[in-house]
Amino acid sequence: MPKTEEFRSPVIVWFRRDLRISDHPALSEALKEGPVIPLYIESSSEEGDWTAGSASKWWLHQSLAKLSGELALKGSRLILRRGNAAKILEELAKESGAKTVLCSRSYDARILKRDEGVKKKLAAAGVEIRGFNGSLLREPWETRTGSGGPYKVFTPFWKNYLSGKEFRTPLAEPSKIEAPGKWPASDKLADWGLEPKINWAGGMKAFWEPGEKGAARALETFLPKTPDYPRSRDMPSEEGTSMLSPHLHFGEISVHQVWDRVQRLKCKTKEEKEGQETFLKELVWREFSYHLLFHFPHTPEEPLYEQFRDFPWNTDYGELEAWQKGRTGYPIVDAGMRQLWHLGWMHNRVRMITGSFLVKDLLLPWQKGAGWFWDTLVDADLAQNTMNWQWVGGCGADAAPFFRIFNPITQSRKFDPEGNYIRKWVPELGNMPARWIHEPWTASAEVLLEAGVRLGDNYPEPVVQHDVARKRALLEYNRFRKR
Repeated sequence: MPKTEEFRSPVIVWFRRDLRISDHPALSEALKEGPVIPLYIESSSEEGDWTAGSASKWWLHQSLAKLSGELALKGSRLILRRGNAAKILEELAKESGAKTVLCSRSYDARILKRDEGVKKKLAAAGVEIRGFNGSLLREPWETRTGSGGPYKVFTPFWKNYLSGKEFRTPLAEPSKIEAPGKWPASDKLADWGLEPKINWAGGMKAFWEPGEKGAARALETFLPKTPDYPRSRDMPSEEGTSMLSPHLHFGEISVHQVWDRVQRLKCKTKEEKEGQETFLKELVWREFSYHLLFHFPHTPEEPLYEQFRDFPWNTDYGELEAWQKGRTGYPIVDAGMRQLWHLGWMHNRVRMITGSFLVKDLLLPWQKGAGWFWDTLVDADLAQNTMNWQWVGGCGADAAPFFRIFNPITQSRKFDPEGNYIRKWVPELGNMPARWIHEPWTASAEVLLEAGVRLGDNYPEPVVQHDVARKRALLEYNRFRKR
């Protein structure tokens, strides 16, 4: 009689924010242990996960579709399940005979707590779950100050990162993924309703290429720009940034892959070396945000520094909608908010300008801005969204002092001198001369008439006077400090 082939228990690889197959530690380990069942779970909201915003849901749909296609090319498939993670994993292990679940770690306290419950439930069912670092250069607990605590200032954090052990080399893409003897049932991606029913995502669809291949192309497109990166990253009318943020957030490319590729650039000039270092610092700034999220889990909703909980924010949210819709009357602010709505992304310099305007000119709480960005950004990342909004609000780690208030007019003149960024996103100002486009309310009636701009009609009057708003913010801050 022919010898019966020995049954090899399959290994479940639980994909999360690691939607790729190259440099995937959990997947690489699973391939050594047996056939692989790739699984993605759309967790129920009551498990503590932050419900993804509308733009992120759109991206997730595209990314899952691309991952499914890449897995199919390797002889595998992506199983989709929706609901309670522990229950789904237990059921799938029972169906398939799997004794092991491998996944990338999360660093959000609420998900970590959920994962501990998953681990206990699976252990009771005889199933082991093991976590891997699939999204950071180092684990958040590996970097400590001299006294053993977490960092709150970036520069010493950056120096510590550089002085530590070398980062690992990216893992190779598997040539084949062994399939289980029988595939379990899967949901259909289209049934999850991640894509909008109303077609508002046309701009994102035309601009972005989600997925692992799109991430690799974005990186290669950016690399020749690194010598000019220290300057061009601040110019919103130029394509000087990497555009990698959504790809990194969804794990379509790993930070190890990006770091390794940038480090391998042959830098011959001073400009090339400075550009390389400036960009690598941005990657470590991302690491810093996860360091803070892990060590200070209250920060997505509360300021890092407790005294700022009592800050006297404006409780009249009447001007919030004007900011959200790009109708503040300040062209650089409005351009950024409209870019955000159209592309699900905003230039980093303009994020700082719009953030400062909300928090300091309008005196509205940073949480309102963080919430809007969470819903509208394709790169809405809990760690980075939290840290960057607290930076703007002056209440977080290494934050800009509250009394540092961006002047939207001088920022606009400095970083968009010809007004090209404004003209692109605020077309009603398209015919304004560069001299007046940054503050059209100061132009003469003749200039406005010739440009076709009717203030208060086809373009709004400023919702506040910056000088007056600045004095108000400083007054409230000084009163707050005295209390």
